[in-house]
Amino acid sequence: MRYGFIGLGHLGGNLAANLMKHGFAVTVSDRDRQAADRLIPSGAAWADTPKAVAAACDAVITCLPAPAVSDAVLFGDNGIVEGLEGGTWIEMSTLGRDEIRAFAERAKQHGIETLEAPVTGGVHRAAHGDITVLVGGDAALFEAHRPAFTAMGGEIFHMGPLGSAAVIKVITNMLAFIHLKAAGEALMLAQRGGLDLGQAFEAIRASSGNSFVHETESQVILNGSYDIGFTMDLACKDLGFAMQFGREFGVPLELAGMTAQTFIAAREAYGGDAWSPKIVKLLEDALSTRLRADGFPARLE
Repeated sequence: MRYGFIGLGHLGGNLAANLMKHGFAVTVSDRDRQAADRLIPSGAAWADTPKAVAAACDAVITCLPAPAVSDAVLFGDNGIVEGLEGGTWIEMSTLGRDEIRAFAERAKQHGIETLEAPVTGGVHRAAHGDITVLVGGDAALFEAHRPAFTAMGGEIFHMGPLGSAAVIKVITNMLAFIHLKAAGEALMLAQRGGLDLGQAFEAIRASSGNSFVHETESQVILNGSYDIGFTMDLACKDLGFAMQFGREFGVPLELAGMTAQTFIAAREAYGGDAWSPKIVKLLEDALSTRLRADGFPARLE
């Protein structure tokens, strides 16, 4: 099956590369032509527009930063729907449940089927091909594209009908952001308590207080790069979805609400393009205390 891939950022570029490593024919496009530079020498075809990508493929995957961008790439001038006849659109961006359903209904009017497949686990896991893929949509359609999901990821979960993956992806991100805020506060307690932060990191990792976020994002905090490949804007967007679900489902999200306010404050302080672990820098700045230790990487490999 021939796949198109639109959106070759930190995440999408790795996902597209993994498709190619497993022998899939891939046509790519991005607003930034240079984003494809590492893929084209390996055999990817380039197309100038989403329409041209779609015309060359059986299915088109998108991995884009915001619902408005997905809308434009799908339905705008030279959009996917103009070139993809009887094919499948696979959305790997994080969208709200209502948004993915609405987009799918519009795509269906053009004879296009839809799967949602947001991923979770971090850019470094996408680079290694073991990121978790959360799929929502028709079961038979999921099975038809399972080989592509297996090529791009590690554990693959079919969550149910379209919209199901959007809900669980927002839940996983909400938990990660809460854990990030907690990890920063824990490290600051260790620092102000006179502990060696390298040793404190290892002790937490070996304890009942450990989390995936501590094992990963605490490392780039202690390095000082904060570089996890995920921005404040994206974090605020996902927390906004979480709060929306909380209101819709009648669930009071106290921790998520406080965390969302922290991220909004950090975005105002450091900008929307700042890496999301910089929320911890708010505490560092407030206490004039840096959380640093030797031997930790600037980026996770």
